[in-house]
Amino acid sequence: MIESFLSSWALFHNTYLAGWLIGLLLSLVGVLVVARDQIFLGAAVSQASTLGIALAMWIGAWSAAHSLSWFRSDAFLSLMAVVFSVLAALLTGPGGETEGESHEALTGWVFLASGSLSILIVSHSPHGLEEIHRLLASSIIGATGEDVWAFGALAGLTALAIWAAHRRLVLFAMDPVMAAAVGMRTTRWAALASGCLGLAVGLSIRTSGMLYTFGCLVLPALVAKNLCREVRPMFVVAPLVAVGTGAVGFVLANHYDFPPAQMTVALLSLLLTVAWLVPRMRRRAMR
Repeated sequence: MIESFLSSWALFHNTYLAGWLIGLLLSLVGVLVVARDQIFLGAAVSQASTLGIALAMWIGAWSAAHSLSWFRSDAFLSLMAVVFSVLAALLTGPGGETEGESHEALTGWVFLASGSLSILIVSHSPHGLEEIHRLLASSIIGATGEDVWAFGALAGLTALAIWAAHRRLVLFAMDPVMAAAVGMRTTRWAALASGCLGLAVGLSIRTSGMLYTFGCLVLPALVAKNLCREVRPMFVVAPLVAVGTGAVGFVLANHYDFPPAQMTVALLSLLLTVAWLVPRMRRRAMR
């Protein structure tokens, strides 16, 4: 099994490295999402990013008749994905609610509106519709060396920023009222957290699709939450879970000829199930 995986390294090493680095990046950001009980926000932001890509493809089709080649480039697709995901994160995050509407209502609206519009916009374009379906189903095959460098740099910068501000981040995530009382500008911190979430999701979804992006965002952090008593060690445990499970998932997917993204998310879901069940079984055994 390992030999088969290693023999595929020359052909798919960019896919493997990009997938692991995306998992590392998203698991770090996901700790804040889970600690602040904003799991569904991650799904809404991912869906909004898909809407941005669909709109970018529609603009690209229109620009074909006007010789505007940049609007058909991968850079424009990535830009639109990031813009829409950041806007969705800012809109649905704390401080972004409209009068009389809750975070849950806005998050649900963003998720449903983005999901429906992304399909409607490209419904008459066979290539566009196929691309949106690929993003929704997740396929990380085809990642490039540029993706590896970009996600490696972004993951490194994120880890460095978390290390430098971990005390304030933990306080902000666990007790924003106390954070405000000690002088932290919680509104700015919330906007910064939403912007980082939107950036990470928007860049990741173009390479890995919605399922893998959302799975790596919340599942490793949820596993870490069940293993750790505090938020601080979650920033270590969640990346270890994401990268470790990703490595096992890619090896198994290569051996059994399964899609690596779906295999990894399935393993993370299984690991979370075990993390939920084991403490309950122990408590029952002690009674």
